[in-house]
Amino acid sequence: MHSGMLRRFRVLTKARGPIYYVIAVFLIILVLRISLQLWCSMANSTEFAELTSEEVAGLSERERKFWLQLKKTHAEKEQLQQELASVRLSKGTESPGGTQSHVPAVESREDGRDDAAGCQKVSLSRCEQLQIAIVCSGFGASRDIVPLIKSILFYSHNPIHFHFISDQSARVVLDTLFKTWALPEVEVSYYPAEGLKSKVEWIPNRHYSQHFGMMKLLLTSVLPESLEKVLVLDTDLTFATDIAELWLLFRKLIEQGKSIGLVENQSDWYLGNIWKNHRPWPALGRGFNTGVMLMRLDEMRRLAWMQLWKMVAEKNLISYSSVSLADQDIINAVLKDHPDMHMTLPCTWNLQLSEHTLSEDCYSKVSELKVIHWNSPKKLAVKANNVEFFRNLYTTFLEYDGNLLRHRLPSGCGTLAPGQGAKKDPADDAEKCADFRQARETTYRTHLYYLNYEWPEFESNDVTLVTQLSMDRLQVLEALCDHWKGPMSLALFLSDSEAQQFLKYARESDVISSRTNIGFHIVYKAGGFYPVNYLRNVALNQVKQPYAFLSDIDFLPMYDMYAYIKTTLSKFETSSRSRKALVVPAFETLLYRMPFPKSKASLIQMLDDKKVFTFRFHVWPRGHAATDFDKWRTSTAPYKVKWAADFEPYVVVPANVTRYDLRFVGFGWNKVSHIMELDAQKYEFYVLPNAFIIHMPHAPSLDIAKFRSSKHYRECLKVLKAEFVEDLVKKYGFSAMKYKTLDQ
Repeated sequence: MHSGMLRRFRVLTKARGPIYYVIAVFLIILVLRISLQLWCSMANSTEFAELTSEEVAGLSERERKFWLQLKKTHAEKEQLQQELASVRLSKGTESPGGTQSHVPAVESREDGRDDAAGCQKVSLSRCEQLQIAIVCSGFGASRDIVPLIKSILFYSHNPIHFHFISDQSARVVLDTLFKTWALPEVEVSYYPAEGLKSKVEWIPNRHYSQHFGMMKLLLTSVLPESLEKVLVLDTDLTFATDIAELWLLFRKLIEQGKSIGLVENQSDWYLGNIWKNHRPWPALGRGFNTGVMLMRLDEMRRLAWMQLWKMVAEKNLISYSSVSLADQDIINAVLKDHPDMHMTLPCTWNLQLSEHTLSEDCYSKVSELKVIHWNSPKKLAVKANNVEFFRNLYTTFLEYDGNLLRHRLPSGCGTLAPGQGAKKDPADDAEKCADFRQARETTYRTHLYYLNYEWPEFESNDVTLVTQLSMDRLQVLEALCDHWKGPMSLALFLSDSEAQQFLKYARESDVISSRTNIGFHIVYKAGGFYPVNYLRNVALNQVKQPYAFLSDIDFLPMYDMYAYIKTTLSKFETSSRSRKALVVPAFETLLYRMPFPKSKASLIQMLDDKKVFTFRFHVWPRGHAATDFDKWRTSTAPYKVKWAADFEPYVVVPANVTRYDLRFVGFGWNKVSHIMELDAQKYEFYVLPNAFIIHMPHAPSLDIAKFRSSKHYRECLKVLKAEFVEDLVKKYGFSAMKYKTLDQ
């Protein structure tokens, strides 16, 4: 229709004078404005009116470009909706219409970027960095915050700067996590909570968050003076839209001259009618929830916020012996005395699933919601309307592959994360063993201390068992805990989904959940190899004790071996600076069920009865022959052995030992290379006379199958061996030349 009118206008301007030309131009502008409104409406709907080829042919070049741009925008929007719908909830819930519910689609951003055909409402620069402050303490909170981070990054395109007020435990976890995650345009800063404790611990607090729950009160003094505004979030949130939409609300906050933006509390807590004799702190009406806040730090500093909240707290503590909801009670008391400070945010920005929630009054359909807040102590076990949908949304991000967020579309305004955008020589992909070399260069996303852990106090002879495993070896953990009572550092190679299965398994296991001296470190799956030496290094890097026992997950140590090694280390002439490796003799059994020998004598009897064998005697005797098992049978004191080709014993060494070589992934030479380098460093090997480990039977690993079946795998392993030896010669000089002459 519009193309026909335009053709008539062109004929009119040719046939008539200038006045008609002016009128024609005016009418064209009017028609285009009407068309623009119609196209905006079309872009925000699920339908798109295709033009026939004849109609397209009738358009001018400018009209055709405009129409094609509209078509492209609509296609991009549909693709985005399909991508979001493809992230299915792990447990589908039925919507009122009877269809399966998925992650709510992102509504059109009010930032001038995603609305079609230039239908901007509010503009937000794609280069504007969003500032987010979070208080995070302990290993549990560091784990629980990950779904929040994922949900923010899933929808966001702007650069983001996270500000974490954290204790030592959380800093260790978060610093490693973000460095290995390598997220584009994500900046992270840390502010030690230890130095802030004295500023808030004078306030009696009955909330489970303890003094950490009060630290949001300190943000104006903790965060940099140059930071004018910040979004303040609790750790137990799940975003269902782009956080930039929340950031845009600062404009209204500034326009209204307010300092803090909050969502009204969605329960009757501050009305005082939850239970009999309930005396809440003063608040405006229902009060406000502090799980999501917009803070204008510059304005709050101008109002002397630090002095203000302290005065209000001191005044109210005369009447109330303590706070029940941590910082929330004090902030509400401040707003009660100074109501002009705040702006009420739409309730959809903080849907609160507390014990006495009235959140169902906030929305008519779940797609309207922006942020879900699990603010009940029961967390996911809380009862509320549509809670199953909210659980599924949370679980979606919990199990979502975080590696995919490394490839989120950068804005092109800031610096990329380490490792992002590195240019690779095209010839590298064509190189014969490019897949092995790429595996060596991979940085795996790593989450240290996935379960609760207590920093140990240790003696000079203390030792940590170090090993690694994947999901198919999980069943060995309880037996290992039974055999080794000392500290352990374990690296687990898991997907995001498998990490949740492990967490469930550990929580349900009395044996594992009762141990707080085991560091469980999740290394998230990526690529096609099992990065065995990367995993070993992750676990070894977290050893706090002076010594490490380097083992494999399929071995069970003899009972009380932890105490035996400590005693040996205290008597044996060694130190963390010495170059001595204590060899633990390794054996194996082919029996899935057998009584585990409780002494060296019983083990020797089982050797004689052919129930136990020296490790890999049938297939790879060279790996442990240097241990000299015949001498071990009769020895009563540690004895020295010489290094030999392909020697790969399990050893107790100083924790500062050289790390494993990362070029060896999967099966083959991963331990041999490490022992060879120890020999190049002049380590002496001593066999422990009264210690042993036994390899328990299991199905062959995928990497062994690859080695046996793939000629390419074996050839590349041979290439890597030669390169490793060359590197040893360069590093250690003439003494390492002997490795080149060995038949390897």
